[in-house]
Amino acid sequence: MFREAAEAPRVIAAQLAANAAPIAQLAARLRATPPRAVVTCARGSSDHAATFARYLIETRLGLLTSSAAPSVSSVYEAATDLGGTLLLAISQSGASPDLLAVVSRARAAGAHIVALVNAPGSPLAQLADEVLPLHAGPERAVAATKSYLASLGAIVQLVAAWCGDESLAAALAQAPTQLARAWELDWSAAVTRLTAATSLYVIGRGLGLGVVQEAALKLKETCGLHAEAISAAELRHGPMALVGAGFPLLMFAQHDESRAGVLQLATEVAAQGADVLLAGGQLPQTTELPSESAHPVIEPLLFVQSFYRMANALALARGYNPDAPPHLRKVTETV
Repeated sequence: MFREAAEAPRVIAAQLAANAAPIAQLAARLRATPPRAVVTCARGSSDHAATFARYLIETRLGLLTSSAAPSVSSVYEAATDLGGTLLLAISQSGASPDLLAVVSRARAAGAHIVALVNAPGSPLAQLADEVLPLHAGPERAVAATKSYLASLGAIVQLVAAWCGDESLAAALAQAPTQLARAWELDWSAAVTRLTAATSLYVIGRGLGLGVVQEAALKLKETCGLHAEAISAAELRHGPMALVGAGFPLLMFAQHDESRAGVLQLATEVAAQGADVLLAGGQLPQTTELPSESAHPVIEPLLFVQSFYRMANALALARGYNPDAPPHLRKVTETV
């Protein structure tokens, strides 16, 4: 896990170069014939990338984006009207039966299928109209790291080209260098605070919600630590009842319109005595986790890169092998 996560800057740089031409062609087609909506299809870490895609597409393109429920196709065998939609299928292996069922039914219903997949020869790639390879290379650790970041990179590259956002494209070009710096940041304070923890919340909002979901999964998966991902807008709707003295919260605050609300929440829970670990800000009564400043769309990628190094160290501190979590395997084939 440590070695593969450290490869993310190189992976993103190679991906940007390799996918530039096909993404430009796809973006031109999408501008010429806009879909009526976008549907995402994914599981696990890839579904967290899909959450990021939803916020980015809806905020940059104003296009309704929704996550498909795979069991509608794979279990209930129901057909939905996806004619005229763009279906983004995101997967590392491209082999899970439920995702293939969604894609097959969507294709029959008239959706245009674009696969973001790390296995270009996979069944998913064969079903797709267009394939955007993730170019992450072999990933042997059960926990996805570089392939998750590659998914985010591909999403940003596609949306920047689609909406013609040159500033976002320029920011993405700087991401490999910034990811390398983010990897070197010292989050050991989080390791110290969380080694003996039994549960925590991971909090973010908007474009940061997808990486919050990813961080919570990795804490469960590699560290044996119960973690729940919650939007900063949802904490007060019930989950706040668990936040007492010493309760840990890992919070991400990128520099966009969601930032003020996240920082206000961090101030409130810190005043209640919660143990707040904050990336992207510095507040009284909280522990600052250093972060690399960047374009607000890129900052969530940098947060998760710093987090991966911390999670690897935390797993070891808690006596877990981050490369081989119990009861899990690399390719999950759900039906």
